[in-house]
Amino acid sequence: MKLKALALLLAAGTVIAWAHQAIAEDSFLDVGEQEPITILINASPWYKGFENVVALYEEQTGNKVDLEVTPFDGMLEKARSAVHAGDTSPYDLVNINGTSTVEFYKGGFLEPLNEIDPQFQVPKEVYSFGDSGCWDEAKEFRTCSTGKLMGYSPNGNVQLFYYRADVLKEKGLEVPVTFDDVLTNCKVLQNPPETYGYLQRGEKGDSIYYDFMAYLLSYGGSIEKDAATGDYTVTVNSPEVKAALDKFIEVSRSCGPQNFASLGQGDLIQLMQTGKGQQAHAVVAAFPNFDDPQKSAVVGKINAAVLPKAKADGEPGVAIGNWVLAVPKNVSDDGKKGAIAFSKWFLTYKAQYAYAEGGGIPVREDVFISDLKDKPQFRWMPAYQQEIKYGKQLLGYSEGPAVNQALGLRLNQALIGELSSAAALNQAARDIEAIFKKGGRKTGQIAPLAE
Repeated sequence: MKLKALALLLAAGTVIAWAHQAIAEDSFLDVGEQEPITILINASPWYKGFENVVALYEEQTGNKVDLEVTPFDGMLEKARSAVHAGDTSPYDLVNINGTSTVEFYKGGFLEPLNEIDPQFQVPKEVYSFGDSGCWDEAKEFRTCSTGKLMGYSPNGNVQLFYYRADVLKEKGLEVPVTFDDVLTNCKVLQNPPETYGYLQRGEKGDSIYYDFMAYLLSYGGSIEKDAATGDYTVTVNSPEVKAALDKFIEVSRSCGPQNFASLGQGDLIQLMQTGKGQQAHAVVAAFPNFDDPQKSAVVGKINAAVLPKAKADGEPGVAIGNWVLAVPKNVSDDGKKGAIAFSKWFLTYKAQYAYAEGGGIPVREDVFISDLKDKPQFRWMPAYQQEIKYGKQLLGYSEGPAVNQALGLRLNQALIGELSSAAALNQAARDIEAIFKKGGRKTGQIAPLAE
């Protein structure tokens, strides 16, 4: 569905107060008069914030933006269709899931931003999110040190630990530091179907893959040996990854609902909103849903903390799950110019501050350390700041989506008990090695786990 963001807000009679306040206080970046542009954007938990900041852009600049709002599952298909279009792309900016960017970079379907505007720069305060917006064609790897700037992130999801602050206080429980602490709390909090001690996604595919990364990384595991240097030896069936998977399964079965193996993001958010979920880990973009008085029964009661770890003296497993806004090559010259103008405006401090106030997840560090962090509605910001330094960008190669799906299948099979954890990881290793071989990578496997 194509929405004119400002018109939508006006029709609802909800021209946002923060926008008018920001306008009154000071002007935003002047990007000049531009032709209308269209942005392909996903209907994700953080979409409302993006819609609001686009409305502010329109009001500030007089330039028009159409939003092609699409469910997650339809985004990749629409982006592919746009860049392969024989004529001009219908979208001047396309939002691409981080794990799918390499397909577009390697295929040469996107216009490097400095080839549109040699002076364009992503401000140094903007997080690079593992250099996911840059591409080194020779190395076939995402890196900004030697690669070209292809895009930037409109959000930078990492997962946070969410908990009912009132319930933990009432029951004398501590905020968990380790996954074993999570299980300790679950013994008190788990009372199905009224309450669930810990929620994490088990749905086959990207859902379980991404939620499991919190365990895999904290336990010291990896999927491949060193893709950045060209070593694609598969390591996903290591003892460390098995220990991580065993713990993931234990937590899901001990602390979750009966459908723990099919639990998706929408289910998890709803369970937390209704007060049934007592603890969970989910993307930072989910947080505004918990404080939405129109949808949530637990407004002001859920706090955020750093993800639990394998060991108290270890590190949390923080997988970056961002998106990248980029410009297709087959965009008109006016469209490219308009896309750059919007990008310059969007990445400024003022716009990012307003983006956060409107319900979005900002991408500038200076916004996270601003006065917003001390306001109750942004009580998740300190946890984000603590975690982002551990953030890791995974699957930064063209086979990434296929690896994601292969591993997401085997993890789910282990979770439902169709395969043992060792058998599931050994099969995942065989699957992933075959994917790398097909791509011509230097690959192999470590010794299989005992089944």
